[in-house]
Amino acid sequence: MNTTPSPVSDPLDQLAINTLRTLAIDAVQKANSGHPGTPMALAPVGYTLWSRFLRYDPAHPDWPNRDRFVLSAGHASMLLYGLLHLAGVVELDREDKPTGKPAVSLDDIKQFRQLDSKTPGHPEYGLTTGVETTTGPLGQGCANSVGMALAQRHLASRYNRDGNTLFDYNVYVICGDGDMMEGVASEAASLAGHQKLANLCWIYDNNTISIEGHTDLAFSEDVAARFAAYSWHTVHVRDANDTAAFARAVEQFQATNDRPTLIVVDSIIGYGSPNKHNTAAAHGEALGEDEVRLAKKAYGWPEDAQFRVPDEVRHRLRDAMNQRGTDARRQWQDKLKALDPALAAELRGQTDGALPAGWDKDIPVFPADAKGKATRETGGQILNACAKGIPWLLGGAADLAPSTKTLLTFEGAGSLQAATPGGRNLHFGVREHAMGAIANGMALCGLRPYTATFLIFSDYMKPPMRLAALMELPVVFVFTHDSIGLGEDGPTHQPVEQMAQLRGIPSMRVLRPCDANETAEAWKIAMLQGHRPTCLVLSRQPLPTLDRNKYAPASGTTRGAYVLADCAPKTPQVILMATGSEVSLCLQAYEQLSSEGIAARVVSMPSWDLFDEQDQAYRDSVLPPEVPGRVAVEQAGPLGWDRYVGLTGEKIVMHSFGASAPIAKLQAKFGFTIENVVRAAREQAKKHGSIQ
Repeated sequence: MNTTPSPVSDPLDQLAINTLRTLAIDAVQKANSGHPGTPMALAPVGYTLWSRFLRYDPAHPDWPNRDRFVLSAGHASMLLYGLLHLAGVVELDREDKPTGKPAVSLDDIKQFRQLDSKTPGHPEYGLTTGVETTTGPLGQGCANSVGMALAQRHLASRYNRDGNTLFDYNVYVICGDGDMMEGVASEAASLAGHQKLANLCWIYDNNTISIEGHTDLAFSEDVAARFAAYSWHTVHVRDANDTAAFARAVEQFQATNDRPTLIVVDSIIGYGSPNKHNTAAAHGEALGEDEVRLAKKAYGWPEDAQFRVPDEVRHRLRDAMNQRGTDARRQWQDKLKALDPALAAELRGQTDGALPAGWDKDIPVFPADAKGKATRETGGQILNACAKGIPWLLGGAADLAPSTKTLLTFEGAGSLQAATPGGRNLHFGVREHAMGAIANGMALCGLRPYTATFLIFSDYMKPPMRLAALMELPVVFVFTHDSIGLGEDGPTHQPVEQMAQLRGIPSMRVLRPCDANETAEAWKIAMLQGHRPTCLVLSRQPLPTLDRNKYAPASGTTRGAYVLADCAPKTPQVILMATGSEVSLCLQAYEQLSSEGIAARVVSMPSWDLFDEQDQAYRDSVLPPEVPGRVAVEQAGPLGWDRYVGLTGEKIVMHSFGASAPIAKLQAKFGFTIENVVRAAREQAKKHGSIQ
């Protein structure tokens, strides 16, 4: 196969394209790690998109109406780093202030894949200015892009007023064969077609190579036909080097106003490498010094030059983007000045991550009620109160809103559909994986999304939840039906190990409240998280609303764990600790123990991570080290409780899967009864010498 570079109409454009290729080759070779083949193949596509179409101001990479470029094929990160370098994108700090440095310098490229560099192996949002989302796990960027496109339409419906268009950005995505194979991309593409997201363009790199070899080993479908069935517009570009054909395809996308567009681009991975092109060897490893020289020779490049950026290339892409992007941003600023002052202030607050004054004023305080309500039900009331006060709080469930109680029901909330993009209720369908990733994309555009499903189905959502935490996105993940307490649906729907999984995600805030007022505090905590996601874990069954005149106030939730009932001034002989529905069980056991003269303390622990962040003095005041008698009660697996009960404490937890039965029989079978908690407490007090 001929790998001589196809001619591009302008020699300087060809020089810029080859600069992108050789920067990728040199960076991967120096690191002896990485993926050179896709940047070599797609440099003409990336360069043409950025130089001719991307509406982006390199001096203001946080401009809200910029076009978004998502490299879902995150292993091709050197293509993105090269584009950011040649475009002259400026670096912003964590407060979005310019640092005076480039987002990606040539020295940064030389430090590709090295410790503490700005050019990690896969693009990381927040680490490298200009990276719109963290990608690498295939399919995630594709699904994020659907959230970004939905966000644009939603923002446009609210802020495009009186002929002033403030939001009309497009979202461009480069995706590969792996993205097309991952189910999350298919889920997201299906929803994008349903939503008629005409501002969304996926560019599919059809290079037919994966790590194991040619994709015909496992992948033989007609991708374009599949996307046509999703109601996408499809275009086929036969040669990635044909920049004119690719430009015409992008123009077709821009002219399509009733559906998203898939551009299928046939490319040759490792283009220019005489011995490794069109092979798996070009995908995920350095070419080797000899092959690097041969590839550079094929490009007409000095064979011994490393990290070469010709002088005439340095301003080519930068000037093209500055001319287009600077003018567009200035016009946008003028339009913003014409916006209603109240809406303009709202938009500034949203962009800055602030919450409106008085956003929580309608959150109810729930009176004591022995019968109580399920925390999913009170959670829905609280969510609606929050959403009325925060116009950019929106979300939905994976076809479970009637069960999760997360439908926004106040006047004007509406459904977010193609014809009603201003709606606040999203209907994700049975697509949990895409739901999480789409929510991440919306959060990346300044909205505050929430999602909802049963806790057991958090398994389907783990990848986007992990990425939300990695990107420090304030997404709220609502999970209901949180234990064997859901009853007759049985072990397929009864979560056991899921709490440990959520708690194990770094930077994830996890709260399992015990009653309505703890749930209100949990929602407040979630909304105040500006740089981390939150999981709210809620019950299906009714839980008593505790009498806060008798027991400690629910405001203790803000510290993760607090003394709910105590034996002061006596020192406790035993501490009962629990989360969620098991807290009221511990209170019942506490009352019986107290009547027997056993000094007991009950600690509600809705959030382990919040509690662990408190100072040592507070933690010791809640769980005094001198009190070894401890019992933990939770309808979940045991993992993690040892650090609170110690090696000699007792854990009343789930050691197996659940069963299909009414809740009372399940609680008896698995030991979640007053009698069993009292027994364990007595034994703990006796073991540690506080009773004879």
